[in-house]
Amino acid sequence: MGAKDQTRRQPAELYARDRTQHPPALTEGYKTSVSRSPQKPLLSLEQTLSEVTGPVFRQSDLGPLDHDLIKNHAHDGDPIGERIIVHGHVLDENGRGVPNTLVEVWQANAGGRYRHVNDRYLAPLDPNFGGCGRCMSDDNGYYYFRTIKPGAYPWRNHGNNWRPAHIHFSIFGSAFAQRLITQLYFEGDPLVDQCPIVQTIPDPQAIDRLVARLDMNSAIPFDCLAYRFDIVLRGRRSTLFENRLEGN
Repeated sequence: MGAKDQTRRQPAELYARDRTQHPPALTEGYKTSVSRSPQKPLLSLEQTLSEVTGPVFRQSDLGPLDHDLIKNHAHDGDPIGERIIVHGHVLDENGRGVPNTLVEVWQANAGGRYRHVNDRYLAPLDPNFGGCGRCMSDDNGYYYFRTIKPGAYPWRNHGNNWRPAHIHFSIFGSAFAQRLITQLYFEGDPLVDQCPIVQTIPDPQAIDRLVARLDMNSAIPFDCLAYRFDIVLRGRRSTLFENRLEGN
């Protein structure tokens, strides 16, 4: 192998941002973007030392069932719905695992209903399902949740619009101010292509990186299926984060 080929295989120190990945703030098909989109240029605020140095999350901050959404809100039985495992790695731009990352999730129940005071969807609440969980990535960047597959639900956008089944992800860095938010969708869901929110993303490959893949090798026979969702923080193949609108 020549020196030129060896150079190509070296991990990069800097990947230029692709500013075309993110949707525009104002999108015609997404009705609420009219009121939410900024009307003036965004300001860049420098972080202070206190914001980039703490607080720091540790495994000791978590409870023993925080990662298990099937058990962490159960009162008199397991929640109703399809039992699944969601797992993967938090990775940097060179494919290296990012350890000690706090990963939080929240989601609707199997009927598409959130445990939230403002959710008025007609699907019933599940008394044994809270819809929230958290875990820390291990030394290799690996994370793991057990949960119920969320249901789709309608939303007041234009006509008969439905949100596909999805799980919200929040990923914290080494300090509280370093937070990224995204959504996971499921492989094979036809509503992904119909969702006005998803379709605001101009890059089909960026949409594809938000889709978790069925992982039968990690499924538990006669118990639950598994889906793999790797979260890439930076680089050309980074996960699309909804609160990083300036581009990855």
